[in-house]
Amino acid sequence: MSDPIFPPAHPFDFDAVRDPDDGDKLKEECGIFGVVGVTDAANFVALGLHALQHRGQEAGGIVSHHPDHGFNSARRFGYVRDNFTRASLMETLPGQLAIGHVRYSTAGSKGQTQIRDVQPFFGEFSMGGAAIAHNGNITNAEALRRELIERGSIFQSSSDSECIIHLMARSLQRDIPARMEDALRRVEGAFSVVAMTRTKLIGVRDPLGVRPLVLGKVGDGWCLSSETCALDIIGAEFVREIEPGEMVVITAEKGVESSRPFRPAKPRFCIFEHVYFSRPDSIIGGRSVYETRRQIGVELAREAPVDADLVCPVPDSGTPAAIGFAHESGIPYGMGIVRNQYMGRTFIEPTEQIRNMGVRLKLNVNRALIKGKRVILVDDSVVRGTTSRKIKEMILDAGAAEVHFRIASPPTAWPCFYGVDTPQREKLLAATMSEDEMCAHLGVDSLKFISLDGLYRAVGEAEGRDTKCPQYCDACFSGEYPVEPADMIEKGFQMKAAE
Repeated sequence: MSDPIFPPAHPFDFDAVRDPDDGDKLKEECGIFGVVGVTDAANFVALGLHALQHRGQEAGGIVSHHPDHGFNSARRFGYVRDNFTRASLMETLPGQLAIGHVRYSTAGSKGQTQIRDVQPFFGEFSMGGAAIAHNGNITNAEALRRELIERGSIFQSSSDSECIIHLMARSLQRDIPARMEDALRRVEGAFSVVAMTRTKLIGVRDPLGVRPLVLGKVGDGWCLSSETCALDIIGAEFVREIEPGEMVVITAEKGVESSRPFRPAKPRFCIFEHVYFSRPDSIIGGRSVYETRRQIGVELAREAPVDADLVCPVPDSGTPAAIGFAHESGIPYGMGIVRNQYMGRTFIEPTEQIRNMGVRLKLNVNRALIKGKRVILVDDSVVRGTTSRKIKEMILDAGAAEVHFRIASPPTAWPCFYGVDTPQREKLLAATMSEDEMCAHLGVDSLKFISLDGLYRAVGEAEGRDTKCPQYCDACFSGEYPVEPADMIEKGFQMKAAE
């Protein structure tokens, strides 16, 4: 297996290029994509990863296999478009089978990302090689890592995903899919996985189905993706979602073979995929993400009406909800804030003067529309509140008479341990302040979040949230974790007391 050209060994300094307000938005850790049975599979994977770029913008990797050339890999920092569109690179990734991964580092690794942490990971076993890419988070990874190191495993990265490769290596099963089953039974937390052997594409979702994974048909081949929008870019037909707790093994000859290697459990899909993570042109559970977000705005307008002159989205994630809010409330919708579409992350120089510009690098107020108006700003979430305060100041500077925030998710009061980059709990505004206190802190005329029941109604649960058996993972709002975060509890994290 050929290795990528490695940059210098020191960590890549993402703080030097990071948007200064990135920490005020929750970030998905990664997106995954795989293809089997098509010529130049790596090119299809590159296109799929480009469509999934919103799920991970710091680095990406692709592994392919060709019968004559074996396994080949490339891992690079930065955007897919800047790396995996070069013919000179893609020619090194031949074959009809390939998987890929785009990465957004976890909170603990910001500023310390190294090329060795970039997936997919590869392992050579007695029955042949295998590569694996993982979306999610293993909540008992540190305990597993200690155990594996004590038994002689040598880790090459800081990623929790590497535990899966080492667990596979220690399995006594006779083929790679069976070894993967063995390994994943030891893993706790959330995982959607795409993996490959010399001939097989493999997809797995954890028993709760926290993170997404879908199956598509492309020509005579098959593909797996984090979202349906990545199927569209390669002209693939959406077949179905991989079910929670399901493993599929796909070959060009036999097609899709399905099994259920885990103990059945009630699914708890991440509700924040509906709110923010997934692209609005994706389909989740048979529902358009865009339509769900528009409906969130409708519910929000019903729950938290306010007299105003204009409904404005905070671009771009607040747009569908703002459209729904405006339609339900009868208040005109307008683009009061315009995003600079051409500001790449690397535009931001590590100077104090540039950093102080904050959101003004990304967003500009449409002064002619805003002046003298009572403005409702619709955003997807409030995490630390820093961005919200700056946007409020921009709106007032433009001459707005009033500023009202309406938030298309409940207060984010708890960190996520299932594959989302979340600040520590004490840095979450909703963990330390009531809604009224947050309103005063942000300095706005009013602030209202959609209720948890309202969010559930928007995603199709007519009766709202079942408090005894919630239909989704909503731990970031409720503090009710479907899988105990074992490693974090060991470090002293305090779970929410039972009511």
